[in-house]
Amino acid sequence: MRQSGCAARDTRERRHHVPAGELQARRSAELEAHAVHGEQGQGDGHASPGQRPAHDRDQDGLGRVLMRRATGGGAALLLALFACRPPAPRFTLLFLGRSPAASLGDLSWAPDPEHGRLVAFDRQLRVTRRISNPRLATPMAVTPLGTTALLVTERTGEAVVVDTAGGGRVVREWESPDVASLYAAGGGRVVATRSPYYVPQISAPEPDTAPLIRMLDTLGRPTGRGLATIRRPATPLLDFVVNAGAVAVGPDGAVYYAPLVRDEIRKYTPGGQVAWTTKRGLFRGGSEPDPEFLPAKGTELRLKKALVNVALALGPAPAGQLYALGSDDSAATRLRVDVLDPATGAILTTRHLGPRETAVAVDASGALAVFDTDSLIARSDGAAPAAREPFAPVFALPDPAGDTVTLAGFRGKVTLVNFWASWCDPCREEFPHMAELYREFDRKDFDIAAVSDDVDSRSMQAFVRRYRPPFPILVGGGRMKQIYHYRGLPYSVLLDRRGRVIERIFGFGGADEFRKLRETIANEVRAP
Repeated sequence: MRQSGCAARDTRERRHHVPAGELQARRSAELEAHAVHGEQGQGDGHASPGQRPAHDRDQDGLGRVLMRRATGGGAALLLALFACRPPAPRFTLLFLGRSPAASLGDLSWAPDPEHGRLVAFDRQLRVTRRISNPRLATPMAVTPLGTTALLVTERTGEAVVVDTAGGGRVVREWESPDVASLYAAGGGRVVATRSPYYVPQISAPEPDTAPLIRMLDTLGRPTGRGLATIRRPATPLLDFVVNAGAVAVGPDGAVYYAPLVRDEIRKYTPGGQVAWTTKRGLFRGGSEPDPEFLPAKGTELRLKKALVNVALALGPAPAGQLYALGSDDSAATRLRVDVLDPATGAILTTRHLGPRETAVAVDASGALAVFDTDSLIARSDGAAPAAREPFAPVFALPDPAGDTVTLAGFRGKVTLVNFWASWCDPCREEFPHMAELYREFDRKDFDIAAVSDDVDSRSMQAFVRRYRPPFPILVGGGRMKQIYHYRGLPYSVLLDRRGRVIERIFGFGGADEFRKLRETIANEVRAP
């Protein structure tokens, strides 16, 4: 009877799991109640009574009455019945926003490009770890490289190898074999395609024999071999955009490729033969024209193109299905996920996501679940937040007058350490916003250390004379990138009163970014 009761309980609980074909986009709170049942309880895997369905709360009330009446073996029987409650669903994250995720052990890792970091989720999709590093400027995609390392694709096309078991340290960096590359690994091989995340409007024409998919060694160097050859458009200057695309590698070494601008997904065998090609019928007539230039509007270069495929991901074993994140329209403003049989390329099911940024996961039964991206990143497993790391290495740099300024001199203040150069256009755009911040807060609470990385001190001095920044300027002498390993300028690090990193800011994000930065500084200044 105990076994029968457990089965009946399971049947009732299943009413709250939505099959992949019927899942509808819902508010994050609803999804947590239905798809991630009970993950905000008291740490025991069950939901609090106010969050659980009514019949569950009634069961709890009945259980308390019966427990008061039960004696000896009766209480044990009831405890056994309640132990039959099915565990919370276990998920594997497939996509976070428009980026593919990767699994290492029991964790799903995904890039968070807006904050320049990697985020790890457990099987209940709670955030358990975050990795930030100056070399992680704008991570766009991740793929496993061995058992503990992640191969991270940067927006600019370089690759960064991060050791997740070694405190998130960067093991090495790879130069892109193309203008910008997207990387994938699996089955003992590493491949690179032209990146769909950084696509120049025009590029130098390539030879007809150029490989479509490059094979790399474990140090990121092209091996001289490749899979297939590029498609040559009518306008050779559009070689890159026509051949850019998403890529994934299976555990057997098979390579899956989905071009950015064509309704097509292909599988290549480990030997390089085309195993299958799948189209989704997104365009009338079954095909679409290659990108082409539109008449110029002033000095603006305009290009007519469809955006079709965004990202690929392979699901967990044993099914190992292929998931294709793509466009529901010609501009990728509305997205969809297609689930494909990796053996045949047949589309098994399609989930339409709509215009909002979403996270897509799959449970152990193969059912898809969709979550709000921001809400998912904001959730944690209840553990204490990671300790802030000290800013390192500390600096002692001259100002334009030759006096030495040290990081220790800013201790006790919230401080923005900004790296810039006179030749950097975004740096010039950023300086007026920094000046506003500097004037807004009291000097006992907030300061700025703007470190020039100009090699030519005369260029730096001319810039300072012209723009007259009100905050301290320090002279880096062209050595700062080598010391602090940032990827480009401007680069800023916000420090708390004890000299620990609050956040890193890569590039210049305009007025909106500084509005958020102002709020962060104000909150930090008010903190005890």
